[in-house]
Amino acid sequence: MKKPVVTILMILLLGIGFGCKDGKRYHDEVTVGSGADANTVKEEVLSFQRAMNETFRDPKTSPLPDRFRKDFEGLNFFPPDSTYRVAAKVVRTPNAKPFQMPTTTDRHQMVVRFGVAYFLLRGQTHQLELYRSTDSPSDGELHPQLFLPFLDETNGKTTYAGGRYLDLEMPEGDSLIIDFNKAYNPYCAYNKKYSCPIVPGVNSLNMEIRAGVKAFETP
Repeated sequence: MKKPVVTILMILLLGIGFGCKDGKRYHDEVTVGSGADANTVKEEVLSFQRAMNETFRDPKTSPLPDRFRKDFEGLNFFPPDSTYRVAAKVVRTPNAKPFQMPTTTDRHQMVVRFGVAYFLLRGQTHQLELYRSTDSPSDGELHPQLFLPFLDETNGKTTYAGGRYLDLEMPEGDSLIIDFNKAYNPYCAYNKKYSCPIVPGVNSLNMEIRAGVKAFETP
């Protein structure tokens, strides 16, 4: 089975696959707990981090230029923190049509808005748009995972200036788990040969998300 990180990046980065309010209030409908204890979250996150590092070491899957990969020891992550694993209510977007999401080059990524996730994090209610990638503009097939790009107040400081991504499993109902500990950088953060979807401004969080991968520091 392919690692989720590798799978979604193969689709979303144009260098590999494509080359790299509503006015309602949902505060009362958001579930505060995420359904997992701190130790469980920690083990899941550490496993995710090991998988990412393995991907970056492997010359077949690594986005790193050879000059950086040969001395690669591991990515820099925030420590696992269960408070950044939240339960979100999903309000789906009916009859959404695919649109072109701008990228870091003149190419565009075809996506469709799946819906909006509403959640409570550190005492604040937030909302982020969820997207599905179409494999090809001609056949309109949808990727089985959800794509959640986001910006936060760590960008350009401790994290990549262009924001980060999350891959989420398709929810069966109207709720899903968002674990910001699994936030990762676009491949263009490591190598300029990739072209990556630009995070929509609507997905900006007015707080620091001190979880997930940090900015890449060259050796």
